Amino acid sequence: MGRLQPWRPLLRWGVGIGVAGLLVVGTLQARESAPFSGSVPLAQLPAEAQVTYRAIRAGGPFVSAKDGGVFGNRERALPAEARGYYREYTVTTPGARDRGARRIVCGGRIAVAPAACFYTGDHYASFKRITP
Repeated sequence: MGRLQPWRPLLRWGVGIGVAGLLVVGTLQARESAPFSGSVPLAQLPAEAQVTYRAIRAGGPFVSAKDGGVFGNRERALPAEARGYYREYTVTTPGARDRGARRIVCGGRIAVAPAACFYTGDHYASFKRITP
């Protein structure tokens, strides 16, 4: 006669969660290894992004009160730096009722002379380094 083994379904469930966890970790590690994809010349960015880029270099004025705030890089989509290194700026989106999804994120010690700036048109899902 077979014995009742109430833990068996839990074992299968636990293995499923373990496999899913490994997939998530693998995805996060893969994302860390590809911080941003390529570059884009400033002249090829939308006109609104070019205006924002020039405003960054001039120290303003900016569209939003949040502009110039620290970008935490929680997504780890940009090269790792100390907190406070990156700052984000709104790129206006015609017709949007809010800040929209477009941003420029710049890194460096001096806000008006950043070491590097990155453009995202999809709210931090991807970045391209801006080249002058």
